[in-house]
Amino acid sequence: MKNRNISDAQTPEALLNDLRALVADAEKMMESAVTEDGAEILTTLRTRFEAAQERFVELYAGARKKVVAGAKYTDEAIRANPYQSLAIALGAGLLIGVLVGRSSK
Repeated sequence: MKNRNISDAQTPEALLNDLRALVADAEKMMESAVTEDGAEILTTLRTRFEAAQERFVELYAGARKKVVAGAKYTDEAIRANPYQSLAIALGAGLLIGVLVGRSSK
């Protein structure tokens, strides 16, 4: 979990912004009649879609890698300190139970 630095091109917000722009361009193309500009717009849309798809695949792979690394780290920590892990889980469960019990009254 050391590598938390993500460039702007790989953030989910940037990907969503690109997809929104892609949808807006597609709507423009659908509204306008097929003209000479239609082929150019279609090529641009296809290029942008492929780029967004590649970034999504990279973002998914990075997120999956981080989740697996976190799960492995957690598993190692629990196996190294089983009694402490049980005590922490018991304390967290007790705290949540008390808070839920108070809010329901």
